[in-house]
Amino acid sequence: MTLNADALDQLFRTARTHNGWLAKPVPDSLLAELHDLMKWGPTSANCWPLRVVYAKSAEAKARLVPLMMEGNRAKTQAAPVTAILGMDLDFPETLPKLFPHTDAKSWFAGNAPLIEATAFRNSSLQGAYFMLAARTLGLDCGPMSGFDADRVNTEFFAGTNIKVNFICNLGHGDPAALFPRSPRPDFADVCRIV
Repeated sequence: MTLNADALDQLFRTARTHNGWLAKPVPDSLLAELHDLMKWGPTSANCWPLRVVYAKSAEAKARLVPLMMEGNRAKTQAAPVTAILGMDLDFPETLPKLFPHTDAKSWFAGNAPLIEATAFRNSSLQGAYFMLAARTLGLDCGPMSGFDADRVNTEFFAGTNIKVNFICNLGHGDPAALFPRSPRPDFADVCRIV
């Protein structure tokens, strides 16, 4: 079954990366609904390394905004919610529960490069599910990679083995603040069928 044109527009064709935000709150219940939708996206061996901190309060924003690159500070301050999407390098510990079919935890024993690559790849994938789920629920997204990762890790993930992957503003975007739409490559420019 194919989604209708309106759904495809909402998810992809007319969806935009937002930089300006309307003063409309995002309730905690909507963030829980977002999680309950995006959690079904596949990850390798159901490893589920994504961890999310939602910065909503004035205190949390005061901690986060100075860690952003200058060009990302005002929009992060203005966004109703800023999601800090991290990758848990201790995800193998959860595999006996999340992937009980076999001893998947043993695949990662003593292999830090494999753990890091798997956590990064799968949390990035989950970040895409996160944004698509947000869009299906009527939220707009503003993903960013311009921040001081070491300071974000210290400020929001201290005492854990979680490292930030990327940061995403959430809310109801202000269409007046959109940049003109940037072009995308055509199939023939970036794809091959072999």
